[in-house]
Amino acid sequence: MDVKTPRPDPEIPLQPAVAAAGWRSPRGEPSLSNMFGSIQTRASGSFWRKLVAFLGPGYLVAVGYMDPGNWATSLAGGSKYGYALLSVALVSNVMAIILQSLCTRLGVGAGRDLAQACRDAYPRWVSWPLWLSAEIAITATDLAEVIGTAIGLNLLFGIPLELGVLITAADVFLVLALQAFGFRWIEAFVVALLGVIAACFAIQIAMADPEWGAVIAGFAPTTKILTEPGMLYLALGILGATVMPHNLYLHSGLVQTRGFGDSVPERREAIKLATIDSTVALTFALTINASILILAAATFHHTGKTDVAELDQAHALLAPMLGSTLAPTLFGIALLACGLNSTITATLAGQIVMEGFIQFKMAPWLRRMVTRMIAIVPAVVVTIWFGEKGTGQLLILSQVVLSLQLPFAVVPLVMFTASRAKMGVFVAPRWLTTAAVAIAAIIIALNIKLVFDFVTGA
Repeated sequence: MDVKTPRPDPEIPLQPAVAAAGWRSPRGEPSLSNMFGSIQTRASGSFWRKLVAFLGPGYLVAVGYMDPGNWATSLAGGSKYGYALLSVALVSNVMAIILQSLCTRLGVGAGRDLAQACRDAYPRWVSWPLWLSAEIAITATDLAEVIGTAIGLNLLFGIPLELGVLITAADVFLVLALQAFGFRWIEAFVVALLGVIAACFAIQIAMADPEWGAVIAGFAPTTKILTEPGMLYLALGILGATVMPHNLYLHSGLVQTRGFGDSVPERREAIKLATIDSTVALTFALTINASILILAAATFHHTGKTDVAELDQAHALLAPMLGSTLAPTLFGIALLACGLNSTITATLAGQIVMEGFIQFKMAPWLRRMVTRMIAIVPAVVVTIWFGEKGTGQLLILSQVVLSLQLPFAVVPLVMFTASRAKMGVFVAPRWLTTAAVAIAAIIIALNIKLVFDFVTGA
């Protein structure tokens, strides 16, 4: 069996097709250097055997598309507007698939993750603000994980929210344990928890028995999103929870865990296989996201409960409305699984962002603790001051913050992958660049509309 071995020295120059002619500085040491090229890929064999070696990063990216913050926005959207915002989930997912394919192209074709690319392409006065923006996005993501995990512990084990928020700091040991075993173990753990989440929602959807005709109609876009501020706010929350800024940095780094070689044919094949991996994984993520919204619409909106936005509130209402005590238990298990999964991916994204932008390496446990402490403080304050109701509002706010940070990651990504000087033969096709530019324009326009409505009180 012919098996490729990962390139042992990241400083070996790239082939001319991916040389650094279009960058301000040559490629330095890769982020997550201990995992760089650590997973072997197959040089020969069937398509499916080759694909198996590339499966994994897409599912870690998919985790970010179904984190606890996504739950809050989907529950609020489903309970208030029924199935209408399913169209936003669908469009957001299509946007995500296109943008993540560009991440794959950048990571494999240019040999840089997005953070490294920004550092190598822009002067410091541009790259450092971009780094701060990325850190804000990761903190907002971590805030959602802290609250979601704490609520999951509260729902399943009765642990007070304040104590649950503090307990979440211990998840760093989970990350360290998995990293010690190797990157494939991290991927396997994430995929296993995704299976648990999917099973929980499949059972709950069967119990809710939604109107499938209305579900299908909900995937058709509606102009009400632009004319109704409340719907736009939730739509942007869903967008921010689906197309997440830190995922763009994460994916462009994770694809480099594969030892795919340096030749043009090898990299072309790696881009194709890694894109298939992320597309399949994000389609799975859409199924989960749609399930949360469908569950809220069928259970709450259908019965007139249009103000359900808190996770604990949804948990309490599921049993009487679905007539089963199993439903809220499954809800809590899935929520806790989401929180644990998001913990892993946020830690990896944080490492990539810090190492890529400012070339500063920090022990994973220390990086995790710093980020988690920053997220815990507002979570504790809100929980103590406003109680359970405030946590739901904070979750939705965190997702809107993510949406506002999106342009600062999307625009550089599109610019880099559209540049032949930077990408060489791996430059994105014109149709893909056109689609990505349209996505960036839509995101920026919606954010401007949201800010305008907020300032004018519309």
